[in-house]
Amino acid sequence: MKVLKFGGTSVGSAQRIKNVAELISSRGRNIIVLSAMAGTTNHLVEISNYLSKGNSAGSLESINKLKAKYIDVLDELFDTRSASEGTRGGAMIHAAAVTAKAKATAAIESVFDTLYSMIGIDFTEADEKEILAQGELMSTAMMTEYLRMQGIRVVLLSALDFMRIDADSEPDMRYITTRLKRLFDMKNDYDLYITQGYICRNSHGEIDNLQRGGSDYTASLIGAAINAEEIEIWTDIDGMHNNDPRFVENTKPVSELHFDEAAELAYFGAKILHPSCVLPARLSNIPIRLLNTMEPHKPGTLIYNMASTKTIKAVAAKDGITVINIKSGRSLVAYGFLHKVFETFEKYRTPIDMMATSEVGVTVTIDNVNRLADIVNDLMKFSTVTTDSDMTIICVVGDMDWHNTGFESKTVEAMRDIPVRMISYGGSNRNISFVVKSDDKVKALKQLSESLFN
Repeated sequence: MKVLKFGGTSVGSAQRIKNVAELISSRGRNIIVLSAMAGTTNHLVEISNYLSKGNSAGSLESINKLKAKYIDVLDELFDTRSASEGTRGGAMIHAAAVTAKAKATAAIESVFDTLYSMIGIDFTEADEKEILAQGELMSTAMMTEYLRMQGIRVVLLSALDFMRIDADSEPDMRYITTRLKRLFDMKNDYDLYITQGYICRNSHGEIDNLQRGGSDYTASLIGAAINAEEIEIWTDIDGMHNNDPRFVENTKPVSELHFDEAAELAYFGAKILHPSCVLPARLSNIPIRLLNTMEPHKPGTLIYNMASTKTIKAVAAKDGITVINIKSGRSLVAYGFLHKVFETFEKYRTPIDMMATSEVGVTVTIDNVNRLADIVNDLMKFSTVTTDSDMTIICVVGDMDWHNTGFESKTVEAMRDIPVRMISYGGSNRNISFVVKSDDKVKALKQLSESLFN
């Protein structure tokens, strides 16, 4: 059994839902994980913002707008007019379409009843998370009823019945595995199992989520829990490319990646895959395949524990980086200095992307500046601190073992006329990273592509 995850663009319209339904119905017995329809989560965030500000009129207008969109999707997805009632077969098709549309409509109406009921209440963070879960509930309800209308033996498994995070917001794998086994034991005679990505319950039993991109994470967690044959991530691009196609021409999909290479690329800017997705699959040694819903015949990218290739695979970029230079008050880095530095970032729950050390200090990068002022204030109690904002990390990924001579010089040579604020090499056998001004990002990506791949 495989786990197939389809992102928001893959189910972004009635026609695309039909296309996915046709694709999965011919693939055998699998688990299907769906994101919300493209644009829905952003719309739900807008509704939450209005509700949190007590703007009832704005909330109502935004909810009505989203509801109108889903009514149009339902009308197109379950087109009862196209089924002729003139023959026995036509009458049966018409009846199936009417029944499916009625059930899907009831599910969608229930979602909007939930949204309407929140207008005027004392809005909390728990209410916001419940609202953000509604998109996946709607996409899976529509897909399930459409498949049933096609005669497919399908069952909808609510992610809220098995997906749970613990008090530290980490997946509770024992609970997930146990609950999924129980659900499959109870419902073992279906061809397809549909469930929601992204959403879950927390340790208090409240509706929660796995953060943005969490549908990939859901698929990987399910794959690990059931020891799946493979995890397929379906999006609107034919695999992970060797550079960012938004900025660089003639990029190509990478046919194969090691788990660690994929994790590096995902973390440092390759949007096709959520970084958290890789770990559960890698620990369980379950291959991940990245595929394109719009071009399902393309081979995509296969991610697994592949052998060493001694090649550079791809380049990625991560924007919104701030560099913090922390200089010790002594000529040498004093004993305990680094401990104080890392303790400060831990205090404000701010992860570090890159780090470089010298005789007199340490330089780090962060992508979350919510607590930057507090961090700088604390660091200034024992060091001299300067910051550089509007920076970008350029990450070159491949088999970068130090025995493979020439790779680091080739990448550095490609950056010869670009000012580099910071370099990280040696911390991983999979990447060498540069910090540059964001204004220089596109130039750096193009020059690296020309040097490394052309």
